[in-house]
Amino acid sequence: MSRGQSCWTGRRVSLALAMACMAMTACASETDDTTDDATDHSNIEHSGTEADAIQTTDGVSDRELVDLGLDLNVDVTLRIGNGTDVDWSVAIVESTMKRFTPSQLGGWGYTQGLYLWGQYLVYQRTHEPRYLSYIKSWADRFVDGNGHIDHSFNNLDSMESGNVLLALYAETKQVKYKTAATQIRNRLKTYPRTQDGGFWHATSTSRQHQLWSDGVFMVNPFLARYGKAIGEATYANDEVSKQLLVYANHLQVQNGLLKHAYDESRTQSWADPETGRSAEHWCRAIGWYGMATIDVLEILPPSHPNRAKLLSVLGKLVDGFKTYQDPATGRWFQVVDKGNLSDNWTETSCSAMYTYTISRAVERGYIDPSYRTVSAKGYQGVLARISNGSDGLTNVSEICIGTNVGDLAFYFARPRKTNDLHGLGAVLIMNEQLARTGG
Repeated sequence: MSRGQSCWTGRRVSLALAMACMAMTACASETDDTTDDATDHSNIEHSGTEADAIQTTDGVSDRELVDLGLDLNVDVTLRIGNGTDVDWSVAIVESTMKRFTPSQLGGWGYTQGLYLWGQYLVYQRTHEPRYLSYIKSWADRFVDGNGHIDHSFNNLDSMESGNVLLALYAETKQVKYKTAATQIRNRLKTYPRTQDGGFWHATSTSRQHQLWSDGVFMVNPFLARYGKAIGEATYANDEVSKQLLVYANHLQVQNGLLKHAYDESRTQSWADPETGRSAEHWCRAIGWYGMATIDVLEILPPSHPNRAKLLSVLGKLVDGFKTYQDPATGRWFQVVDKGNLSDNWTETSCSAMYTYTISRAVERGYIDPSYRTVSAKGYQGVLARISNGSDGLTNVSEICIGTNVGDLAFYFARPRKTNDLHGLGAVLIMNEQLARTGG
């Protein structure tokens, strides 16, 4: 096989072929946590143990019985980027599974849910049963036989992994996953809100009355998918579109970008006394918002009265992405609009999120096709942060750890990690989109 020959053609993929590609093509890539964000992986041990395979229901027709709003009828032939024949999605998943068993991946948290959703997208393309088995083994640590999760769900972050439950219900038809997902949905019936209806970021004293741009991704894609797959679609579509618009109303400013957070009570030290907004455009908070909007639009009916408003918000946001993209690397800065400052740096997870958002918006016709050059450049910039280590495992570098609301110096000084789940999950979601579309 020549270096220029694609290892991936069609829906079913050979894992052995993938690893052969990796062996043949030495990586030429450059190598350049509490809440958003809230899990610390510093104590996780590495292991090569793999989860046992599980039996799933047969065929795409079975998966369509539980509709998660995912487009399964697309051309999934991959166009491998970065001048190599490596499927980076498979490489990242295989490496992560070797580093962490399902019990070592971490607790019930949003970073785990983000990563495992990315792995699920790779499973949908490759149909490699070990990928789904791994996801199921992780979830079964928390979901008992009756479908109960021992969690209060008093913050939006804790709800993000509900997407994993919906994926497992779609694949296995085990009622316990539906029951567990319903537990999260029912928590929203009494979950506190701002006066105009926005879900608080959390119920703890330090988070009350606050909307964080991060929060929309933690709950809205889950709720939209829940409505489509389980029921209550009318409520879910109304709620998720309303949430995105309420957040945008408080957080999106003239340049199209969103501020990190808003405090309705104006009591936080970071809150502007007039607007209630925090001062800075922290990159990943905005990335969460962009991806959430795209994922909701995948499900929201064309006739929904809030759809046009969301498309307007998205258009302004993408304009901001284009304006502040780093021309040298194609990536985006930790504090998005201050790339001229020497302490600033380009961050990998948000760059993957922006790239995904722009690419899917172009593909769906939400924005002008000319924006494809922005996403294509962003894609190459993120790929430059992926490399293979001396141990043969794949690494993704320069990922900001979980981050609270702060001032400029706080964001600049945030620690950067390699293979943090924020980055791994975002890169998988991006790569499953961009390796297919090319931009």
